[in-house]
Amino acid sequence: MGISEKASNALLDNNPPLKLAPFDSIRTQIHALQNLGINGPVLAKLVQRRPDVLVSQDIYSLLCFLTHDLKGVIEDAQLARLLTATNPRFLSGFEAKVRLLLDLGVPIDRLSHVLNNVNLTKALCLKSLQDIEKMMSYLNGFGGVELVLARPAILNSDLDSQLVPKIEFLLNISGGDEVATTTVLLKLPFILAYSVDHYANHVDFFRSYAGLTDEEIFKIILVYPSLFSASRERKLQPRIEFLKQCGFGSNDIYKLLIKAPLFLSLSFEDNLAHKMVLLLKIGYEHGTKELGLAMGWVCRTSCKNMQEVISLFLNYGLTCEEILAMGKKHPQVLQYNHKSMKQKLDYLTEEMGYDVRETLAFPAFLGYGFDGRIKYRFESSGKILGEGMSINKLFSMSTARFSKKQEKKVPPVVITKSS
Repeated sequence: MGISEKASNALLDNNPPLKLAPFDSIRTQIHALQNLGINGPVLAKLVQRRPDVLVSQDIYSLLCFLTHDLKGVIEDAQLARLLTATNPRFLSGFEAKVRLLLDLGVPIDRLSHVLNNVNLTKALCLKSLQDIEKMMSYLNGFGGVELVLARPAILNSDLDSQLVPKIEFLLNISGGDEVATTTVLLKLPFILAYSVDHYANHVDFFRSYAGLTDEEIFKIILVYPSLFSASRERKLQPRIEFLKQCGFGSNDIYKLLIKAPLFLSLSFEDNLAHKMVLLLKIGYEHGTKELGLAMGWVCRTSCKNMQEVISLFLNYGLTCEEILAMGKKHPQVLQYNHKSMKQKLDYLTEEMGYDVRETLAFPAFLGYGFDGRIKYRFESSGKILGEGMSINKLFSMSTARFSKKQEKKVPPVVITKSS
């Protein structure tokens, strides 16, 4: 195994059970470890740190189970960590606990994923069968196996001191809505890695600094659980302060964060600052609600796409003042994909025969699907919009209403008898 003679003598002198054990049984144990992928320096290190792996009956039973039932399921490094970190007496029920996970609903084809993404000592060895069953029973009310598969590390937690307080905190903020709380947990299982104090600090910030109610805060969490990953000092406070400087009240802040929660976590230096410069260049003013709203919407697009959108409008002859007016009327326009917008503007001006400035009155046109709505409706209308019908009327009309209008245009079929 590469252990020096001096180290070997020290191992034997300091571990009488190893010195007294039959040579054949030690060799059998070593071969079992090697058969499971623990070889070379890893094996030498394991034996030196935990010499009882060569003589413990519990280790022998575990190796038999791993060899015959779980061969290849647990990765070599994960198995080495398990044997190194765990006192052999805590390994005796390992087989029963793995089988319990299967009985509780972990699919056999996902067992490897679960076992290789937990701390096996904490998740299984130091917990009794009853502890594991109790934990899974509690989690069944909040996603159960689906939650565990999304984040197996949840099994490392202590139920009473860690999981229950965290989930109860989220449940209280939700007003006792178990379905909504489950949705949050399944959207971002990593949320359970944060402490209750971390939750409380973020919630208290939104209560005190943004003036939001618990109901509003939870609705934002429901849309964007990742807000808990945003630093309170570096991101949350400066962003809310910016909105306040733009004249936003509590209700305005809530409405923007529900629609554009990414505003809370995007980098200012690498992202938001560049977008703000573009907005200011086309005429938005500092400290206005229009700027705050626009900053929210452009969170959903890249700075490059935003530049392309502005260039596209300029190339079509629109002025910065007109782009600004369009943005104030329909802030989403600056987040649309520039390639898709070019296709729609080309069709509007070349096929439909309209001036590009029709979009100033009805910028929502640029957000409709090209084939399914714009091209279909224009062609279905006979390529003649009719006297007085604007693109607003044609494209904002509901699908049901448009279908009824088309049905009225179809002439009745007259059947005559042949002579």
